Amino acid sequence: MSGEVAEAGRRKVTVKTWLSLGWIVALAAAGCSGAAGLRDTTPDGRLSVVATHSILGDLVANVGGDRLTVRTLVGPQGDAHDFEPRPADAAAVADAAVVFENGLGFELWLDKLYAASDSAAVRVVATDGIAPLPVAERGAEGGPGGGGKLDPHVWHDVTKAIRIVENVRAALLTADPSNARIYTANAEAYIAQLSELDTWVREQVGRLPPERRLLVTPHDTFGYFAARYGFVVVGTALGGTTAGLADPSAGTIAELVEAIKSAGVRAIFVENVSNPGLMQQIAADAGVELAPSLYTDALGEPGSAGDSYVKMIRYNVSTIVDALRTYPRTP
Repeated sequence: MSGEVAEAGRRKVTVKTWLSLGWIVALAAAGCSGAAGLRDTTPDGRLSVVATHSILGDLVANVGGDRLTVRTLVGPQGDAHDFEPRPADAAAVADAAVVFENGLGFELWLDKLYAASDSAAVRVVATDGIAPLPVAERGAEGGPGGGGKLDPHVWHDVTKAIRIVENVRAALLTADPSNARIYTANAEAYIAQLSELDTWVREQVGRLPPERRLLVTPHDTFGYFAARYGFVVVGTALGGTTAGLADPSAGTIAELVEAIKSAGVRAIFVENVSNPGLMQQIAADAGVELAPSLYTDALGEPGSAGDSYVKMIRYNVSTIVDALRTYPRTP
């Protein structure tokens, strides 16, 4: 993995225009320069690591247990697609021993942040070894060919989350071999829990007739879920894998409404990282019900039904199956 991590640290990508010179100057003013300030352990001896988003952070924390201090850059309810790092985020990256990232185009801001922080942290792409779905397979973004983009939302397939956990374990064994037994035991216990979760998901979906396994969401986030558990993504309101896209044209909405009617979709869903207004309009135009919000690109706030990866999957699956099995409901 070391060669891949080194390459991840060197690669250059085009980032959003808001990553300006002024932002870089602000990072430098925060004192994020040079490896001399690097602290890869906390005062109590725990390894300092960074995870780019809340779902990944929860997976990392379950493997690391009390031997890690995990800083998550994009927290609960946050959208990693259009995240704007702050100087404090650069400081966290500078102080980390390991930076865990999703990859697959999910964090286009990370290369710039890493370079500006002058960090010596090892970068680990958590999705390494997972066969990605091209966006073009579902015709969702950029028209034919999809611009060569890949779908980053692997975590909605629980078996893909297991692979992420395996990658996290391997990285921690390399970064902190003195605690190898703890990381190995934690990972084995968590993988067993996730394997049971995958079985539970398939059992719950089995209650739903195949002709009702139809998904319509704001952005294209359930491709891996659909492939694993036998759903069809009928369409998405924003037409891509990024929640922060501009609202679609009236013609695009009309096409989606017609697709919903033609497919016999019973309910459509909103997401915790998207404004519900657009989906409310589409539901009204299509004459279908708007189901409760799903957790898609981020965990929920502490104490919510989606404040951990396992709880998020259980909530999402229960909500999807209940809505598509019982809607429309009579008053």
